[in-house]
Amino acid sequence: MTEQLPISIYVCDDLTEKWVNINSITNKLSAQFNFQAMTANWYGDEDNILFIQLLLETPQRFAIQKKKQKENQQTKQAETLKTHSDDVFSVIDDKEPQQLIFTIAITESEQNLLAQQAKLLNGLLQIKLQKVLNIIAKQLNLKPI
Repeated sequence: MTEQLPISIYVCDDLTEKWVNINSITNKLSAQFNFQAMTANWYGDEDNILFIQLLLETPQRFAIQKKKQKENQQTKQAETLKTHSDDVFSVIDDKEPQQLIFTIAITESEQNLLAQQAKLLNGLLQIKLQKVLNIIAKQLNLKPI
């Protein structure tokens, strides 16, 4: 049995079909980000570890997920939806404040760029996801990674 790492990255099926190596890239990035977060002392209190899910979506699925979360927020009142930019939003369940879920769109222009130069995928994902993790660090007064 493997234990869940504090930072995990999930890729929607549409993106997996477009770039067959995206899962291997995100697995490496997940390991890298978890190590960087550990060395930045994000996990200092082992009884209070923050779990972060980074969900990569197409712009269409991103819009659907955001709409669903807005509807859920209105009915449940236990979730906090926060828009960070036009391609990133987060959901925090007030009952599970140590569980952060960030949904990130790979925009049309980014996909067009990657269609022309697929070798940029690793760098683009690294920069984009690290930016999101540093948003979290800033909000929680943690050392950036």
